[in-house]
Amino acid sequence: MNMKLFGQQKIEKLKIFEGIDSEIVGQILENAERKNFKSGEVIIEQWDYPNSTGYIIEQWSVDVWVNGDQTAKLTEGDIFWEIALLNEEPRSATVIAESDVVTIVLSQDMLFEMINNDDNSINKEIMRRMEENLENE
Repeated sequence: MNMKLFGQQKIEKLKIFEGIDSEIVGQILENAERKNFKSGEVIIEQWDYPNSTGYIIEQWSVDVWVNGDQTAKLTEGDIFWEIALLNEEPRSATVIAESDVVTIVLSQDMLFEMINNDDNSINKEIMRRMEENLENE
């Protein structure tokens, strides 16, 4: 099995894609841009304005910082900035690559396509993440 196929199968099983037809997920992944970040690189800075993108971590991990305090570590399969992607609000945290990181760039159009073709699991996941963000403020 080649690495690309293995990686795609792993990504297709992510929670964000639950309930979405595998053909739609395949199209999204096929058309999605990959972006690499070096260890220590700032991916997103707190209070930056959204740029109509979110990220899924395909390989390795990132650290999340809010107001100078590390609040979380995200690893393979985690998604970040999908909330800012939807509501166009400034970024609520800084994300720094803990090691060299490979991400799948999720555009606003792709996210809306997933929501429109979903059985509400993405909507539920986004609502859950919004509630977590409110609790942490």
